[in-house]
Amino acid sequence: MYLTPLLARRLGALALALIPLCPAVVAQGYSDQSELYGATETSLDLFGSAAVGQQTLDHITGLKLNRDFRLGAGAGLNYFFTRNLGVAADAYTENIAHSFIDSASMNFIGRLPLGHSGFSPYLYGGFGRQFDASEVWFGQAGAGIEYRFSHQFGVFLDARYVIPDGTANYGLGRLGFRCRF
Repeated sequence: MYLTPLLARRLGALALALIPLCPAVVAQGYSDQSELYGATETSLDLFGSAAVGQQTLDHITGLKLNRDFRLGAGAGLNYFFTRNLGVAADAYTENIAHSFIDSASMNFIGRLPLGHSGFSPYLYGGFGRQFDASEVWFGQAGAGIEYRFSHQFGVFLDARYVIPDGTANYGLGRLGFRCRF
């Protein structure tokens, strides 16, 4: 069973309920753009995901993408020790037939905020555990970009290549909101 419309509505309602936890999300802006990314920063991620199998990655076509991708939703928590180096944990689900959480992971992140633009590209890599359909450990590496609208609120887009132990490799993309607190 894939992400059903009912589950998607419930996850959307949960995301809306969590927004008040992010202070000053309202379009208030922030005058000092250099402080958009800082040290000792903690943030919450709420995201949608799309996964594709190794076969599709090897031979990408529009038809294969339409047949092979799986949608999901998840949440994560990030902490930056310095302005550029941090750690992240995330979990997501593509279906709720077996385990509510299909995959959970921990990553090390390196980011490079681009001046006063609000953009920050990043690289990350780490490990995790897949719970559904097979219980296996995996390693992963990826890249992404974040854009901060204000001191506390931004959006991100990233992609990772996942290498599970004993099952086929796959790719995972995420698009979501990030709230700093």
